[in-house]
Amino acid sequence: MGANSSSISELPENEYLQKLSGSEPISENDPFWNQLLSFSFTTPTNSADLKLLEEATISVCKSLVEKNPRTGNLGSLIKVFLSRTKELKISAECQNHLFIWQAHNALFIICCLLKVFISRMSEEELQLHFTYEEKAGPSSYGAECEDLIEELLCCLIQLIVEIPLLDITYSISLEAVTTLIVFLSCQLFHKEILRESIIHRYLMHGRCLPYTSRLVKTLLYNFIRQERSPPPGTHVFQQQTDGGGLLYGIASGVATGLWTVFTLGGVGSKASAQPEQCSPLASQSLLLLLVLANLTDAPDTPNPYRQAIMSFKNTQDNTAFSSSNPHAFQINFNSLYTALCEQQKSDQATLLLYMLLHQNSNVRTYVLARTDIENLVLPILEILYHVEERNSHHVYMALIILLILTEDDGFNRSIHEVILKNITWYAERVLTEISLGSLLILVVIRTIQYNMTRTRDKYLHTNCLAALANMSAQFRSLHQYAAQRIISLFSLLSKKHNKVLEQATQSLRGSLGSNDSPLPDYAQDLNVIEEVIRMMLEIINSCLTNSLHHNPNLVYALLYKRDLFEQFRTHPSFQDIMQNIDLVISFFSSRLEQAGAELSVERVLEIIKQGAVALPKDRLRKFPELKFKYVEEEQPEEFFIPYVWSLVYNSAVALYWNPRDIQLFTMDSG
Repeated sequence: MGANSSSISELPENEYLQKLSGSEPISENDPFWNQLLSFSFTTPTNSADLKLLEEATISVCKSLVEKNPRTGNLGSLIKVFLSRTKELKISAECQNHLFIWQAHNALFIICCLLKVFISRMSEEELQLHFTYEEKAGPSSYGAECEDLIEELLCCLIQLIVEIPLLDITYSISLEAVTTLIVFLSCQLFHKEILRESIIHRYLMHGRCLPYTSRLVKTLLYNFIRQERSPPPGTHVFQQQTDGGGLLYGIASGVATGLWTVFTLGGVGSKASAQPEQCSPLASQSLLLLLVLANLTDAPDTPNPYRQAIMSFKNTQDNTAFSSSNPHAFQINFNSLYTALCEQQKSDQATLLLYMLLHQNSNVRTYVLARTDIENLVLPILEILYHVEERNSHHVYMALIILLILTEDDGFNRSIHEVILKNITWYAERVLTEISLGSLLILVVIRTIQYNMTRTRDKYLHTNCLAALANMSAQFRSLHQYAAQRIISLFSLLSKKHNKVLEQATQSLRGSLGSNDSPLPDYAQDLNVIEEVIRMMLEIINSCLTNSLHHNPNLVYALLYKRDLFEQFRTHPSFQDIMQNIDLVISFFSSRLEQAGAELSVERVLEIIKQGAVALPKDRLRKFPELKFKYVEEEQPEEFFIPYVWSLVYNSAVALYWNPRDIQLFTMDSG
């Protein structure tokens, strides 16, 4: 049953929470902990309940912030949790619900408190809350508190990689992943990218480092397996009639009088409203993986999590690991590929695919060798097709993935051999049968046209055109609609060029009287549009010189709109590239004239096919091959770290941050 607002708002008055945040130190062995940790709830997921929980936690934390440096009760709670995790593995094997239940509750409280602490204080201040002031002298104080932080981080990683994933351990595994995200969330509260951090240092050195590859591998397998959360209540201790010892007696005696207000909707109860999060552990694991992979390098060592992502291999790969990378591991590429194909609706999965294609040559080679590449490409094209509904970062990632794929000639050939039936999401025209290559061209051209009329983003234009250019020499059997759209895009560019040229001319006349006036915007627009026109002409030319005989539909479209190209024949920016296009138009126009008037479409195509064989190839001028390679810009972290954390902010399961506290990005970019 869901809790109402007043129930959660009563939490600050709860006697056990008041004692935890009070003035009296509580020993790790105090029976109080059994009482505090014996509450039954499932994690809230809807934003209203999460916001109420946050507000209630802040109230408790205010008192804890003031008194904890003297009482050390947060440190004691963490030590209680650490002591219980030592038996978690055997508890899972023995189906010891009670033990796992209380360990989960301890971690949940720690995570709630940490989230508020981290959002409201520096890491140095946070350290003060991990130990007693009275317990240590000046020489040992810092070391002890840092050791407790490291011990907790290491324990969380061990929990994720070592505890078997069962119905009764699902919630504590999810909570461990969530707590690691919370530990790293200090980045949210800084405008600048964090390049040095206490938490980063622990994760990249010392006791956590040996677990790097196992953690990355486990998080990837969590994403691959997409394990659904068990039904609400599965992880909650169920009363049994066969006893259970003293601890059971204590726990069952207080469970009804404690946080019984915490009977919120379980993580599985919102599956119908949030189908993309039907596997909270998979979703949260992917977010943590993206956060870890995008941590900045330490001054003395590269990010080990990124190294692990860059170097893992297929389980079927028997070659030796490189000794230069201690974090390499193996994973089932077939399962990974299937998961990537199925999950591309989310930004996170698209970003993971980008990272793997860009950084891991083993994955890239495997993907390009797949004979069912359409299963990966179609979801990416659908992202671009629905550009109006996607955020710009998701569109960029999808486009860059296409650019990376089109760097490979084998990919560019094979996509024209894959024939698709009935593409239902493509609404402009019924496509009963089309090659994957032609569909890719259609979607990229549509993206360019959308960008021209709406966002006018030069970066988007450049990458779209680069992908088309990479493919152009391998265009094969273009669908008539794809051929038409190529020429239609050129027509649109031509009209825009004429309009801007007229505006630029008028602007220039108006500014002749002023010597110190800046270059008019119209002239800058003209430069940009002429670059795009040049690129489109090069793409058409590349297809004509390399595969004219394979593309009668493109020649047909070119002849149908031949007047478009007249104005560019003598233009100094296009003269050279127009020579081949002009030659092709003249050659085929002549053959059509000889064939007589009133020719059917079928007859025209037949003449084009015959002419393609007869056209002397040596008359076509050779140009350098069009090849563009994606290169990350300098300091890519300036883009990726805010992007990743905006995904965490918007998509993380059961995590809420007050938007007013966020410094890393504006809410518009989140």
